[in-house]
Amino acid sequence: LSVFGFGRGNLNDQMMQTIAQNGNGTAAYIDTLAEAEKVLVEDASSTLFTIAKDVKIQVEFNPNKVSEYRLIGYETRALNREDFNNDRVDAGDIGSGHSVTAIYEITPKGSGGEQIDQLRYGQASVDNGGVANADEYAFVKIRYKLPNEDVSKLITTPVTSANEISSFDQASTDQRFSVAVAAFGQKLRDEDATAKFGYDKIMEIATAARGADPFGYRAEFLSLVRLASALGGNR
Repeated sequence: LSVFGFGRGNLNDQMMQTIAQNGNGTAAYIDTLAEAEKVLVEDASSTLFTIAKDVKIQVEFNPNKVSEYRLIGYETRALNREDFNNDRVDAGDIGSGHSVTAIYEITPKGSGGEQIDQLRYGQASVDNGGVANADEYAFVKIRYKLPNEDVSKLITTPVTSANEISSFDQASTDQRFSVAVAAFGQKLRDEDATAKFGYDKIMEIATAARGADPFGYRAEFLSLVRLASALGGNR
């Protein structure tokens, strides 16, 4: 079940998101012709044709490499740890041509960037230098069911030093643009994490990572950043 809002002045984003999530669909608010074309034409296949259902992603970080981490967004999609292997627990569906991006902010162990005191007892105080797979930053697990099946399949992959890049500029344009979008969302919510991250920096990252933009979606995002900066100042 997907939920689309039309017109102006009657937006209830929270209700739309709740209904769409309970119906394993998507939510969109259509207020321009360009948005209608995006939702009803370009993205139609990802809404109508499900290729995987009850998709769950679980990421385990290695405390020998990562001292702190946080997932940006997905507050309404969080699952309990024990629910990952439980096929009776409902999760999101993935449609044809649909992609999912999750951004984690991490603090490497020993970097000096920690914002939370280390635990006296527990995982954070354990020296894992001698354990297997100590070179891994994280271990990613994905569970999904085929549309006509009720038993999930499991995919796993480690994140190691081989996945590192030497600088932010070496990341792909899609990755860098995603970071700009995530920062913009946090900025609009006035989160502490972006207190020293101004709209000008978001604009700089997004402009450099604009890349191919055949439908003008990224150009529209840049316009939104300019508008937010003009209304709220470059705070």
